[in-house]
Amino acid sequence: MPEIIECVPNFSEGRDLNVINAITTAIEAEDGAKLLDVDPGADTNRTVVTFIGTRAGILNGAFAGIAKAAELIDMRKHSGAHARLGATDVCPLVPISGISEEECIQLSHALAKKVAEELHIPVYLYEKSAQTESRRNLADIRAGEYEGLAEKIQHPDWRPDYGKAEFNAKSGATVIGVREFLIAYNVNLNTTDRRIASDIALTIREKGRLKRDRNGTIIRDENGNALRQPGLLKEVKAVGWYIDEYKMAQVSINLTNYKITPPHVVFETIRKLAGEKGLRVTGSELVGLIPLEAMLMAGRYYLEAQGKCQGVPEEALIRTAVQSLGLNDVSEFDPQKKIIEYQFDEFEKSLVAMSLRAFADELSTDSPAPGGGSVAALSGSLAAGLTAMVANLTHGKKGFERHNRKMNEAAVQVQELKDELLRLVDLDTAAFNKVMDCFRLPKKTDEEKAQREAAIQAATKNAADVPLQVMQIALKILELTEMVAKYGNVNSISDAGVAALAADTAIKGAGLNVLINLAAIEDREYVERRKEQVAQIKSDCQRAVRRIINRVEKTVAAM
Repeated sequence: MPEIIECVPNFSEGRDLNVINAITTAIEAEDGAKLLDVDPGADTNRTVVTFIGTRAGILNGAFAGIAKAAELIDMRKHSGAHARLGATDVCPLVPISGISEEECIQLSHALAKKVAEELHIPVYLYEKSAQTESRRNLADIRAGEYEGLAEKIQHPDWRPDYGKAEFNAKSGATVIGVREFLIAYNVNLNTTDRRIASDIALTIREKGRLKRDRNGTIIRDENGNALRQPGLLKEVKAVGWYIDEYKMAQVSINLTNYKITPPHVVFETIRKLAGEKGLRVTGSELVGLIPLEAMLMAGRYYLEAQGKCQGVPEEALIRTAVQSLGLNDVSEFDPQKKIIEYQFDEFEKSLVAMSLRAFADELSTDSPAPGGGSVAALSGSLAAGLTAMVANLTHGKKGFERHNRKMNEAAVQVQELKDELLRLVDLDTAAFNKVMDCFRLPKKTDEEKAQREAAIQAATKNAADVPLQVMQIALKILELTEMVAKYGNVNSISDAGVAALAADTAIKGAGLNVLINLAAIEDREYVERRKEQVAQIKSDCQRAVRRIINRVEKTVAAM
């Protein structure tokens, strides 16, 4: 998956559009950052900005926004309904794809350090970036707000994580950290009764409801504290309301960690509770964006419930999720606009987006890229596609029921490997182009020559590592191909054979691309290590292909 991070900085200005526009323009000007949404609030005097980007795009985009806010916003003159600590009140980072949570936490530290050192704004780290438990909760850090910061920052317990413990009167302080993606999701009921929606909301939300006796009186403990009945679902906040525009009641939900409680679990829980009350869920509504993973989870859940194989292409999983969750019930759900990963094109001219003819035509020109490396990756993806096809043609078929679980697991895995290889089709060409770019660097001085040579060596290593990844993934595909050839539908065994041969081509072709790049690399230890890896993968591949083709030929001959 491409490297994508979401950033949602909150700036303490919601009324002056000139200031807001200046901040968002500064963010948009950074390469690798794409602005998605700007939501100003006059009463709160606060603007929430949402943008996505690569690691570098987020670091530079967030810093640019914070710097512009520090320049244009004076907290000594600020007032608003929302709690705030500084000109940039809070700047959360959310890992979406292609980057681990730990890597994102490291990025939050890098941003905090840069803000503190270059802008002289004290920074506190919160949520998953917090270095102490007392700073995990944003509300605790914000307590006392900007007006109490001058005194608070002097307390030993509230020294900033980055920057000096000195009050910045103009900019205040900023809170930075990594948190989970928040999904705003509404479930529609075939009623106009808000009370029923509210009752369901109290039942499902993690906080639950107050305990009451038969007379409706709140039950309290010996200290007078109200007791609560926990709700059914973790990481869920919910309320019930009536939407006049839709002429229906909704259960409105914030999912604070969709990996613990995903949308389809909420949907099915509400559907069951509504049924017990004689109601029906008509569909649901997504407010804002949703991570691709959440949609794929829903698609796989509903395919499994239908007894179908889950190892289908991404587009089919999304279509199943949209239909099953009724996401088109009250407004159109366009995956290209609603799925956050689809908002960020990793390549402006993606090879995999071309038609077969266009790709073949591009390949046939005098341009050296795309070349053999991209073709090797494509060949591997075709091997994966055929392997998934055999698994799908086996799953659920009479006489093969005992292999359903094997086929489902294989199909799911090989679809993911297919998508990885399709991404490498473009990455191989991008790696080659990067090497060429490095050769064009200036070389007039000794320093420039040294920098140019170092850049060429680093880029060439990357150009060798990309086809090595193709080899490693294609070998995993061969393992799955061998399994489906052994247990799969015999009527499709020839397709497993073609898959093995395509994977063999991917591995041998990618191997040639690794070796030709190694010839230009001066790091001998690196070169020898990569040569050993190539030789081992090719040896493992040869044995696996021989076993698969022998099985296929014997089976076909006996038919």
